Amino acid sequence: MSFLIQQTLLYSIPLMIVALAGVFSERSGVINLALEGIMIMGAFIGVIATRSLQSLQIFVDAQASGNWAMLQLMELMIMLIAAFAGAVFSLLLSYSAINLRADQTIGGTALNLLAPAICLFLIRVIANQNTLGMENGSSPADWFMIKRSTLGIDPMQKLDFFTETFVVKNYLATYICIIIFVIMAIILYKTRFGLRLRACGENPQAAASLGINVFKMRYAGVTISGALAGMGGFVYAMTTQNCTSNGDVAGFGFLALAVMIFGNWKPLNIAFASLIFGFFKCIAASYSTLDINGDGVYFLRDTIKVSPYLYMMMPFVITLIVLSLTSKNSRAPKAEGIPYDKGMR
Repeated sequence: MSFLIQQTLLYSIPLMIVALAGVFSERSGVINLALEGIMIMGAFIGVIATRSLQSLQIFVDAQASGNWAMLQLMELMIMLIAAFAGAVFSLLLSYSAINLRADQTIGGTALNLLAPAICLFLIRVIANQNTLGMENGSSPADWFMIKRSTLGIDPMQKLDFFTETFVVKNYLATYICIIIFVIMAIILYKTRFGLRLRACGENPQAAASLGINVFKMRYAGVTISGALAGMGGFVYAMTTQNCTSNGDVAGFGFLALAVMIFGNWKPLNIAFASLIFGFFKCIAASYSTLDINGDGVYFLRDTIKVSPYLYMMMPFVITLIVLSLTSKNSRAPKAEGIPYDKGMR
């Protein structure tokens, strides 16, 4: 059961933070279909940054001495770099949607096509292969994962359920993302900035009549969205892909859009929806090694004899079912997707 909960969290947290990224953009009035592409770019830049750190003496010394605090500080630094990369990449969407008044759906789709092309090209240039990983075959899980040795716990010591589930074999980035999610949700709904941002997504003309700069607020919304999605892309690559980049994030950006819609653009609902989708994604990824009761019986693999492709399809089938059932009750921001025109009333 601990393994199931851990894996569900690993898949849910990137979904949650990227879905919130979509909320910031769409609450400002810009549809962000480019979440997938921004995640890919954030994952790629994060892997590049992690790979570059390997050559620094400070990193070598921290790894050799088991300096966990320094390694975690570097992990946070890489998350910030990935967030910055996502924010910069999202400026392409901002400029096309806000300044050029281009179709936001097409702009987002174009970025989703552009990001993997750029990443794969650069991966071929850097490593002459299709997947970029760490040098010398080293594993970032050994650097950033919280383990028994990290906390000075004896390998043979029996752990309580909480420690075994939520501490050991987890990543600090997971809990940092939860904290960021809470802070950003408070900013969106409990601050003047958040009120102005949401006003620009509901009625930009009324917001402008009160002296709010709609262009700046929409730029801010999309930039924050890009930063959160870029960070989510790296966290996904680090926790589930062993810090590798191959121009793909397994459709997590599109799943995050589904989570956002299912959550009705509200952070609390999004957190709940992320856990549901993360659970099914966990089953799809680890059904063959999932020992639910710890009794050595792999129920999903050996007892329920169905095609493994069915498990892989489950997250996307559930997405279609959920969206078809909840779409009538969803209420998107009224002005999302509509270019702002000062002359409109």
